[in-house]
Amino acid sequence: MTAPASALDRFFGLRARGTTVRREILAGTTTFMTMAYILFVNPEILGNAAGAGHFAAILTSTALVAAVMTAAMGLFANLPLALASGMGLNAVVAFGLVLGKKLTYPQAMGVIVAEGLLITLLVATGLRQAVVRAVPMTLKRAIGIGIGLFLAIIGFKGAGFISAGGALLQLGPEGAAGRLAGFPVVLFALTLVFTAWLVSRGVRGALLIGIAVSTAVAVAAKAAFGGAGFAPHVANLPSSIFGLPDFSMLGQVDFSFVTVLGWLAASLAVFSIMLSDFFDTVGTVVAVGQEAKYLDENGNFPRASTVLMVDSLAAIAGGLAGASSATTYVESAAGAASGGRTGLTSVTTAALFALCLFISPLAGIVPPQATGAVLVLVGYMMMRDVGSIAWDDPTESIPAFLTVTVMPFTYSITNGIGAGFVSYVLLKLAGGKARQVHPLMIGASIAFVVYFAIGG
Repeated sequence: MTAPASALDRFFGLRARGTTVRREILAGTTTFMTMAYILFVNPEILGNAAGAGHFAAILTSTALVAAVMTAAMGLFANLPLALASGMGLNAVVAFGLVLGKKLTYPQAMGVIVAEGLLITLLVATGLRQAVVRAVPMTLKRAIGIGIGLFLAIIGFKGAGFISAGGALLQLGPEGAAGRLAGFPVVLFALTLVFTAWLVSRGVRGALLIGIAVSTAVAVAAKAAFGGAGFAPHVANLPSSIFGLPDFSMLGQVDFSFVTVLGWLAASLAVFSIMLSDFFDTVGTVVAVGQEAKYLDENGNFPRASTVLMVDSLAAIAGGLAGASSATTYVESAAGAASGGRTGLTSVTTAALFALCLFISPLAGIVPPQATGAVLVLVGYMMMRDVGSIAWDDPTESIPAFLTVTVMPFTYSITNGIGAGFVSYVLLKLAGGKARQVHPLMIGASIAFVVYFAIGG
């Protein structure tokens, strides 16, 4: 094992980043475990648009795009970032473009490919990187903190610990009238406490251990108690491990959406998705960078052009494969929290997604209660930077506060970033501090005003 380990060390710079092969593989596995839900959630959402009978094909496309683009990120950018079909973006495709604007599924994928081409052009011209550098450090820190809270809410809600109750969130799963009822909720609480104890003890791989133990308990409980309250597709030992991939969705792209919608509506559709994709990625990369410690003193991340180019090409790949726009995942923070520091983490995650092309039934074993507890703890880890914000300067701290709160409360990374950007520019200009505002921040804020006005 010495020679392969040495080769990996030279390629990824493991020793220079203070990590090891074992730690990177463990971190990559953790990232995969927290992202594996997309293999089932994406087909569920997009199935509303593609029609019945496409679950297997969309699952195959989702796994394929995640594997290829995550591997590209690891090999070319050498950072612990994983990519897959974007949550939120897939809902726009299903409920906004197809069911709302009456596009066909291939036409909706045409919108996604067009958005990917546009954002790739912005990277090639350097505009996307310049915008990243123009964001003040206070907002970069606030973005990371806000994403931490966002992840925690995703974890709580996915596990059934909280649910929608009228216009507000309430304790307990749907239909429980605000009570913490059912075995899955108990499993989530126990997983959270157990994994938190492992973290407090400094146990390496605590998050992955928590997921594994929780999954084993869920499988045993479902088998022993006839369901135990779990969804039909989780916590099951599959009857067959292997399944042939279905590539029938690949290449199903139609650009006639411009004719159907008209130039103005088509342009707004592409612009809205592009803007969401643009800033979701920036926020995610910065947030993961804080956890993985690859940001410099100004909050910038290394090889920005490569990172953003891979992410942009992932949007095109997602559209071409029929899996919706792929983007960098905030769940990458789970791998970073487990010690992932290099692209070897991403390559490991990519390999596991590639395996799911053939053994995808295994991915359905992990219950959302297991991954939900891990996401809550990752949120805690990302909150630790809150003391570094200059709370004594309202022109800095109020935009940071809005970023941190709007993001989880509206269930949108982009909304939180937009609220922070617009308020930062307005407060600085109103306070006579125009010199502290980069022109690109003003341009981005104007774009966000348009974004909010047309409804995202």
